[in-house]
Amino acid sequence: MTFAHTGSVALLGVDGVVVEVQADLEPGVAAFTIVGLPDKALSEAKDRVRAAVVNSGEKWPQRKLTVGLSPASVPKSGSGFDLAIACAVLAAADVLDPAAIAKLLLIGELGLDGRVRPVRGVLPAVLAAADAGYERVVVPMQTAAEASLVPGMSVLGVRTLAQLLGLLTGRLPAEEELSDSGVVGAERPDNALAGLSLPGLGVRSRSADEPDHRDLADIAGQYEARRALEIAAAGGHHIYLKGPPGAGKTMLAERLPGILPPLTQQEALEVTAVHSVAGLLPAGQPLVSAAPYCAPHHSTTMPAIIGGGSGLPRPGAVSLAHRGVLFLDEAPEFPVRVLDALRQPLESGEVVVARSAGSLRLPARFLLMLAANPCPCGRWSRRGEGCDCTATMVSRYQGRLSGPLLDRVDLRVEVDAVTRVELMERDTTAESTATVAARVLAARDRAAARLRDTPWRTNGEVPGHELRTRWRLAIGALKDAERDMERGLLTARGLDRVLRVAWTAADLAGLDRPERDEVRTALALRSGFSRGLPR
Repeated sequence: MTFAHTGSVALLGVDGVVVEVQADLEPGVAAFTIVGLPDKALSEAKDRVRAAVVNSGEKWPQRKLTVGLSPASVPKSGSGFDLAIACAVLAAADVLDPAAIAKLLLIGELGLDGRVRPVRGVLPAVLAAADAGYERVVVPMQTAAEASLVPGMSVLGVRTLAQLLGLLTGRLPAEEELSDSGVVGAERPDNALAGLSLPGLGVRSRSADEPDHRDLADIAGQYEARRALEIAAAGGHHIYLKGPPGAGKTMLAERLPGILPPLTQQEALEVTAVHSVAGLLPAGQPLVSAAPYCAPHHSTTMPAIIGGGSGLPRPGAVSLAHRGVLFLDEAPEFPVRVLDALRQPLESGEVVVARSAGSLRLPARFLLMLAANPCPCGRWSRRGEGCDCTATMVSRYQGRLSGPLLDRVDLRVEVDAVTRVELMERDTTAESTATVAARVLAARDRAAARLRDTPWRTNGEVPGHELRTRWRLAIGALKDAERDMERGLLTARGLDRVLRVAWTAADLAGLDRPERDEVRTALALRSGFSRGLPR
């Protein structure tokens, strides 16, 4: 037998495409060729695979070798094909039974000494394999727990190429084969995983069982901002905090993920797939079950925020914050191009990145939180006390956040400086994160029951047309909003977002539908000033 084939997966963004890895041996001068649109890392697999096979105690075939990756029109990148190429070559050389690997899908990088090293994107790769009908998959031991998240898939984690060859040929003891859970043993965190991550994006992810020591009760004052944070979490609304330095804007942002509900199983798989591609899964926690938090620095580039890079695009911060919080501190300091690029994902919940090598659609349904000082020096206020900036400087600084971007933000809150009394005296009435999270979860459940037969899950996702026609408000509830539209203070998109916030306020209050007070609350939070409502 001079021909053999097995399976592997090519990643396109966060989606996987099953690839058939074919190996053919022919008489002639010894040569090794890989065809099928490989990138540089994949082309270098020739040297890695040859050294790994020899150092695993097997003889390298001294004939003309051609490895084909089908479909040939799909670009392939990365080192995750090494294991599949090695097994296909050895099966073509009669070292392995070709039938033993024909229905097997293999993912992993090979070291020169034959070790199987982890690669990014194991979860989306195994999901693609399950969709294609594969039932058995071989992955590096360090990522076996991640692969086992896919139901119905038998997972084999291996440490070395020699171990895999022994399992396929029956030369290893039976106790080293698959355990009852489908995973071979358990592996402690490996330093090989450290080289897979993308540093500098400020991503924080955790499981739902992991305690978060950041508590809302630690924040002094800021009752209006806390209320806005609760509404934002309950309805999935974007929020903008503006206030002087030291008022607590960053502390509020860091506590927002703690009051968000735990991710559902489907949402957890979506988030885990994105973080797996980026190499950001926490060690020992293959499933991200709590809302992620991403806070990039204002010097972060456009590809790092939106997604991109050389060759095939990779997920950016908007995708890493999928189903979680994207916090842009000092928002006016971000490049204008980066801020305006957020408009499309804020509306659609996804981002489309086009490159010469192809276009990718990446998930990006996040809760955006902006924070900014009122002026360059940070001391500007409506009373004009203590600010050294001219009116032109203040206007230019605040104008960096464009109108179309702010029009997509539902909640705008003026954060005042903390007073001495609020800071020095302990407030026993301040609610904890657990208390607020319970109310948020109850409001989410009310919204989910109302949206049961629709494709939406939160009020922030419902289109405005549906809010105006399908779910009616109380009679006279929209008087204030209609007056603002007539005066040009509210756009059509702004009215839709006011309706969404009003429904969230009604869900938090336990009402069947919003009344005039809920609409006035939504208008006050959108415009940033009170309309006669109690504080």
